[in-house]
Amino acid sequence: MSERLSDINAHISSIRELGTVVNAMRGIAGARAQQARGGLIAVKLYAESLASAIGRTLTLLPDRDPSAMTGKRVVVLFLAEQGFAGPFSRRLLDAAIADLHDAEVFVVGTRGATLALERGLKPVWQGALPAHPASIPRFADRLVADLYRRIAKGSVTRLEAWFSHNGLERRHLFPLEPTSFPQSASNEPPLLNLEPARVLASLTADYIHAQLCDATLNAFAAENEARMEAMASAYREIQQQLGSLQARRQIVRQEEITAEIIELGESVAVGDRKSHSSG
Repeated sequence: MSERLSDINAHISSIRELGTVVNAMRGIAGARAQQARGGLIAVKLYAESLASAIGRTLTLLPDRDPSAMTGKRVVVLFLAEQGFAGPFSRRLLDAAIADLHDAEVFVVGTRGATLALERGLKPVWQGALPAHPASIPRFADRLVADLYRRIAKGSVTRLEAWFSHNGLERRHLFPLEPTSFPQSASNEPPLLNLEPARVLASLTADYIHAQLCDATLNAFAAENEARMEAMASAYREIQQQLGSLQARRQIVRQEEITAEIIELGESVAVGDRKSHSSG
């Protein structure tokens, strides 16, 4: 009986340790998600200022015919970088994969890339999601450089970023759609030191960089929020198991005490019989 009780105590101890780890992971995920959401404010303000500048510059240039462009649609798909995030990547792939058959796909997220390969998706580029929000601008630099090499070759007709934001958000990045950019209320043309086409090219690169930073921050926050939910669910399950084990331990203790009382009673009875026999 005592061996069973020691086994239960050991199990309770290990479950408590697991609960501590899971609770810590939940706290870390929550802090990272909050940090990423905070960073989005600055990125959105920067993107809005670029959009305003692009809107003014577009008024100086003739409209382009998108149908004249050649190449393929490129989609940057953001999935999970690490595990313990529940069905995060699977749900995104369920929503996305049917619409990717005619696209060249850039997959961001190591864990998600593995799942994408298992689903038959063959990305032309894979990269790890940064471990910290502060590393996201440098990551976007590398991503934009790879994308712009394709754009410069004329092999991209459309560029989109797909990421988790209240479901699967599909954000158009390139070519620029003039109706998506605010038009200046002033009739005064912007003062430029360079040709409008060169200014627009520079602004476009910065705008795509800002939008990819925004998408990466959203993806980073969403993955950590999914992990936080998964860890909260796991913690509730651990607490239920712990409660069951503690109840079982109480039963075993009572059984052990009962057995000891019975054994003691039997010992007393044997002693009494011996005393009567000797008397």
